[in-house]
Amino acid sequence: MSCLPILLLASLGVFSTVFVTCDAFPPALIMDMAKILLDNYCSPEKLAGMEEAIEAATSNTEILSIPDPNALAGVLSEGVKNTIYDSRVVVTYEPNYVPIKSPALPALLPEQMAAMLQGSIKVEVLDSNVGYMKIQHIIGEEMAQQIGPQLIEMIWDKLLPTSALILDFRYTGSGDLTGIPYIVSYFTDPEPLIHIDTIYDRSSNTTTNLMSMPALMGKRYGTTKPLILLTSQNTKGVAEDVAYSLKNLKRATIVGEKTAGGSVKIEKFKLGDSDFYVTVPVAKSTSPITGKSWEIVGVTPDVEVLADDALDAAVEILSLRSEIPSLLQDTGTVIAENYAFEDIAADVAEKLAGLAASGEYDTINSKEELLAKLSSDLVKLSGDKGLSAIPSPPPPLVNPSPEMLVQLIKLSFQTDVFENNIGYLRFDQFGDFEQVAVIAKIIVEHVWNKVVDTDALIVDLRYNLGGYTTALPGFCSYFFDNDKEIVLDKIYDRPSGTTHELVTLSELTGTRYGGKKGLVILSSGQTAGAAEEFIFIMKRLGRAMIIGETTLGGFQPPKTFRIGESDVYLSVPTAHSDTTMGPGWEGAGIIPHIPVSAEAALNTAKGILNKQFGGQK
Repeated sequence: MSCLPILLLASLGVFSTVFVTCDAFPPALIMDMAKILLDNYCSPEKLAGMEEAIEAATSNTEILSIPDPNALAGVLSEGVKNTIYDSRVVVTYEPNYVPIKSPALPALLPEQMAAMLQGSIKVEVLDSNVGYMKIQHIIGEEMAQQIGPQLIEMIWDKLLPTSALILDFRYTGSGDLTGIPYIVSYFTDPEPLIHIDTIYDRSSNTTTNLMSMPALMGKRYGTTKPLILLTSQNTKGVAEDVAYSLKNLKRATIVGEKTAGGSVKIEKFKLGDSDFYVTVPVAKSTSPITGKSWEIVGVTPDVEVLADDALDAAVEILSLRSEIPSLLQDTGTVIAENYAFEDIAADVAEKLAGLAASGEYDTINSKEELLAKLSSDLVKLSGDKGLSAIPSPPPPLVNPSPEMLVQLIKLSFQTDVFENNIGYLRFDQFGDFEQVAVIAKIIVEHVWNKVVDTDALIVDLRYNLGGYTTALPGFCSYFFDNDKEIVLDKIYDRPSGTTHELVTLSELTGTRYGGKKGLVILSSGQTAGAAEEFIFIMKRLGRAMIIGETTLGGFQPPKTFRIGESDVYLSVPTAHSDTTMGPGWEGAGIIPHIPVSAEAALNTAKGILNKQFGGQK
């Protein structure tokens, strides 16, 4: 016996021990239910072993001794639900139930049609020319043929001129299967025909492919204007099918709550001569795109919000999307005029315009999505990790008190003196020159004086993420003698079109390390920005040995630009090392003299210096 009859019988057995034994319900009750499921349930593969259930029910009368028919109906429902995991199969006790038969549609007068449409469909044109249509019932082919002209005149013609459309299915709990192709087709092209859905009907054992329609009453809304469909936990059946189809065709954005997980076709069957009924999904939908169904599990929205908030969320999404074309155009202009590398800037601006025209940004649902995609595209197009979209400009710097600066210096710098008088200095960010100048004496006293008298120095920049390049001329100067001015680097500034030189300083606070003593710099794949510029200078001038990993390949400190009148900002590197002096480091990184892992870099440096200076002692 399969798990289904076992669970059903076990569930009934529990209740039979709770209630006082009275006249039992006939065993045929379970037998009739099993036969109905076998003949009509949309997924017969879940019902393996039902024949054994029928046989067991025939011989087991004790389990049907539950005196309350509603309790028995609940037990039967729960047993099926926990076995085939389908909450749509429900057993009810309804002694007064009268089956409802859909009457033939009468001929309706124009005023009657108008009243019917106004009662079931609400149409409005919102601000910014956004159409809104709320539907409570999805009509089928027969009804569409009868009221089609009035539907087009009273409703559809009002929506066609809109720039975007919101379909409200939050309260749509019923509909006709034949209405699915009608709705979907108004948002697709007439050719080629699209396979929308596959419906398997268990009762007739037939499979029907729902296809888009080549001809429709009225004009199509088209495939380019934004379409948002609102859903809730009460969105059921045919409405779920429409939502799932348009979502998988990538024609609509679903906003709201996860839908009910109903069925395209539900029927209620009487169990023999009793007053028990079983509601059974007799057909199932399978998407030709996903190979899956929305039934039972529901349709998951693209943007999940409470149903009451769905309309406002949809309006916000459409407002954002309407701004994107001009925002992308302005982004291209800012980059073309300010990005450090002029030839790359022009290429990025042109390709960004192509992405905008291709529709890649048409499905953006939030500012966060926009920022993430725009940043990703800018990095791909430029090869520069520093070119990105940001939600707001960086906050202004707060000048710390002298006491805080002393504490910050103690925490920010690490110093040591190893054997053979080898110094070690680590710091993980370059500070602003103006701030550094104010506290230069404090840095010299608490940091520099601890290592300046060593015979060789290891500067550890493996964890240095960059910072301000304004401190570089001063810091570099400590490692050169004061006999002449040395050009450290030339920096080209794109917005101004000028090049300025970084040169050593003639006056410094404290003692220079000088240009003769050994200097080793440790690097890693995290070493970025100003730290790379320092390594670049020292390597190019032959002043230091670099040990570790190739650096990140970052960029000069970027500038922030607001995009048009929006609340989106761009972080744009606007300067680069003058490539007329040779290859720069931006975007490429700096290859060390001795490549080793970042973890092994310090021991490698100590080993080399110990070998050099150990023999001199």
